[in-house]
Amino acid sequence: MVFEFNPIAHRGDRLTDDEFYDFCQANPSLHIEREADGQIVFQMPTNTKTGLKNADLIIDVGIWNRKTKLGVIADSSAGFTLPDTSIRAPDVSWISHDRWDALSEKEQDKFAQICPDFVIELMSDSSEQYTLPAKMEKYLRNGVRLGWAIDPFEQQTTIYRPDVAPETVSFTTELSGETALPGLTLLLSNLLQ
Repeated sequence: MVFEFNPIAHRGDRLTDDEFYDFCQANPSLHIEREADGQIVFQMPTNTKTGLKNADLIIDVGIWNRKTKLGVIADSSAGFTLPDTSIRAPDVSWISHDRWDALSEKEQDKFAQICPDFVIELMSDSSEQYTLPAKMEKYLRNGVRLGWAIDPFEQQTTIYRPDVAPETVSFTTELSGETALPGLTLLLSNLLQ
C-alpha cells in the first residue's frame, strides 16, 4: 500500500532537496520517495518474505559485482536523485564505476545525483502490478539502461530496456545483465521459490 503526501497542498511549495533529506532522516523507519512534481510517496515496509527475496537478489547481484569489480551496488535504503528531480530507492540498484567515480563528493552525498544503470523492483503486494510499470518507465526516461520488475505472484519478470517495448518472461527463463551488466545471469525459479 502506498500513501501519498503532496507538500504543495500543505505548504504552498515543494520541499527542497535538503528539506526532503532531513525529513527522511527524521523518519528512518519509513520508505519514502519523491515524484518529480514534489509529491511524497510513503510505502509500508515490505513483508518478511519479500525482504528475504530482496536479500537473495542483492546477494546474487553483489557476488557478480565483486567478481567483475565493474561498479557499485545498493539496496533499497539508498536514495538517488534522478535527472527529473524525483528521488527513488530501488530494491536493488547498480551503477558503473565510470559514472559513479565521475560524481563529485557533493553529488554522491545525501541522495546521490545520478540515475542507476540497472534497477530491480520486486513486487511485495500484487496491487503493485498497476503502479510498477509507470515507475519503471520513469526509470528509463531518467537513464536506466536495464530494469527488472519482478512479480512473484505471477512468477514472471518484465524486462525494461531503453527504446524497446517491455518484455515479460517466466521465472524459468534465465535473466541476463546483457550489455549493462555483462556476465550477470539469474534464474529466478531457483532463487525466489
